[in-house]
Formats: sequence, C-alpha cells, structure tokens
Amino acid sequence: MASEHTLSTPPAPRRTLFKVLGAISLAHLLNDMIQSLILAIYPLLARDFSLNFVQVGLITLTYQVTASLLQPLIGAWTDKRPQPWSLPIGMGFTLSGLVMLASAQSYGMVLVAAALVGTGSSVFHPESSRVARMASGGRHGLAQSLFQVGGNVGSSLGPLLAALVIAPYGKGNVAWFTLAALLAIVVLLQISRWYQAQQRSAGGRPAETSVHALPRGKVAAAVAILLVLIFSKYFYLTSISSYYTFYLMHKFGLAIQDAQLHLFAFLFAVAAGTVIGGPVGDKIGRKAVIWGSILGVLPFTLLLPHADLAWTGVLSVIIGFVLASAFSAILVYAQELMPGRIGMVSGLFFGFAFGMGGVGAAVLGVVADHQGIDVVYDICAWLPALGILTLFLPNNRHH
Repeated sequence: MASEHTLSTPPAPRRTLFKVLGAISLAHLLNDMIQSLILAIYPLLARDFSLNFVQVGLITLTYQVTASLLQPLIGAWTDKRPQPWSLPIGMGFTLSGLVMLASAQSYGMVLVAAALVGTGSSVFHPESSRVARMASGGRHGLAQSLFQVGGNVGSSLGPLLAALVIAPYGKGNVAWFTLAALLAIVVLLQISRWYQAQQRSAGGRPAETSVHALPRGKVAAAVAILLVLIFSKYFYLTSISSYYTFYLMHKFGLAIQDAQLHLFAFLFAVAAGTVIGGPVGDKIGRKAVIWGSILGVLPFTLLLPHADLAWTGVLSVIIGFVLASAFSAILVYAQELMPGRIGMVSGLFFGFAFGMGGVGAAVLGVVADHQGIDVVYDICAWLPALGILTLFLPNNRHH
C-alpha cells in the first residue's frame, strides 16, 4: 500500500523539529479560534435573527458538514499530489467567511459564511496534520498532541474573546478577527516553504512503511471502531460546545457573558487534556489512552445533569480534560494502520469528527426545541459507554 504513494510523506527528520511544530500549532490555534467564534456568538445570532434551536444547529451543521465532506477527499488527493501552498489558500477561505459573518444581514448570509469557514478548515487540517507528522522525528503522538493543543487552545479562546470583544458591541466586531486570519496566512506561508523543501529533498525515496501487517479486514474493522469512538466523543462535545451556554442560562439563570466564561473554562480543559494523550500514548500505548479517555469519563458525564452550578463547572472541566486526550491517540493509531495515506486518514478522522459535530448540533437542536435543553444532557451522558468497543481493537507494541 505504501508503494502506491511514494511521494505522499517525506521521511520524518531524525529529530523532532519543535520550531515547525510550534508554527503549525500556532496556525491551528488561529484557525480554530476563528472557528469557535461562530459557536461563541450563537446567542447574539439567535437574538439578531430570531433563531430557534434548530436554526442554531443548522449553522453548526453547515460549517461541520462542509468541512467533513471535503476533508477526506482533499487528504486523499494530497497523498498523491502534495500541495504545500494549499495551507495559506485554505486560510483565505476562512478570512472570506469572517468578513461575510461580520457584515451578514440575513440568516442565509450567516450560513454561507459558516460554509466558507468550513471549506477553509477542510483544506487546513489534512495537510497541517501531515506537516506535524513530518516534523515529529518519530514521536508521532507528541507531534499530534502539540498540533492538537494549538487548535484546542484556539477553540477555548473564541468564547473568551467573544465575551470581551463581540458580546458588548455586536457581531460587527467579528471583523477585528480578520487580523488573526491574516497572521495565520503569514505563518502558513513560512510552513509551506519548509514543506515544499521537504518534498524536494525526499525525491523518490519511499514513504514510511507499516510497523505491522494486519489483514485488510482487520484494518477496516479497527477503523470502523475508531470512527464509532469519534462519534461518541464529538457528539458529546457538541452537546457542550453548541448548547452549554443555553443550558447554563436556562438552568442557572446566567447572563450571556458569564455562560461564555464557563464555556471558555471547559474548552481550556479540552486544550490541556489534548497535551496528555499523544505523549502518554507514545509511552504506554495508544489503546490504553483510548480506553481511559472515553470509557473513563462516563461516571462524570452521568453526574453532570444532576449537579448544581459549582459542580457543573467542575465536572465539565474534568470531562473536557479526560475526553480530549483521546483524539491524538486515535488519529496516530489510525495513521499507523494505514501508512502512506496520512492525508486521507487525517482528512477522514478530522472530517468525521466535524461531521458528527454538525449532525449532533442539528439533532440535539431538535431535541432541545421539543423536549427541553435538559434532556440533551440526559441523553448524551451515556455516549461515552461506547468506549467499551476499544476492547476489540488489535494490540501490538505501538498500540
């Protein structure tokens, strides 16, 4: 399988290139900070355009599905034809979406803006994940965690900045964040130059090869299990990222800005947890990390719907920290199952994660409208129980 993609991924440098990893993580921070602004200003959009929960969910669905449908296709294409300069081009789509969101005069324009941001994300994630692996020096879990933590820190900053910069003055202030997109383009231009140099130096040398040889059927079954685990993780995360502010405002009577600060605390915990999963997986095995992060969070998700405000804050931070450690381990596990297809695997898993987030937002919006926001958290509390499927993943010294 690797021989079919001899130019897809140059051999990793012998040492971990933290300068490159830092740069791609910064770009991920800026990219995901911009994306999270859409989630953070949902209450403002709902007020300005008189939206119900279903319409709010459709904004997330538009963004997430745009990203999820394109990412695997872009990843598979760039496995065969690497596109170093696609990174700043993708950020250009995000910049366009920001400008449109700031000036949107209708709900339809908001949906188009969300689609543009989703398109930018679909270009960014597969190629930037490849860059992280190229710069890993063999420490793949660490590299993916550093890459992921940038995105999660950015996601946590979105609500905080929305509370400070946008909520008091209106959605027009979204335009200030075009500066972040421009900075990301500058950073990505430098990364693209390094990426192109790596491609030239690789020449015709073969891509990395597998550390094990599982039959195709077992690989397919393992990937299916990993996708189910991604479903459980991101469907649950959507219940908080899209509706946590509404839940806190409804159940505890919090103001918009106070609810956004609670969302920031949760998302910051997600960022902190992301740092742990990759390097721990490098040392003790990725399967163990997947076990602990998904199934291990179940007691806390079951308690959350019954907690008071103080314990809701504490439990949400614990849930975010523990659950976040799974993604880096899952992604690297999948990349090792299908070496030579780094872009396709990254696109598939990032895309599926975003797709599940979008579908989750729409489905949970319907539940919230018809049954109440509290029911959303009663249902989602059981999703981490799917972590039991980790039992059926194959073992080897890396996993």
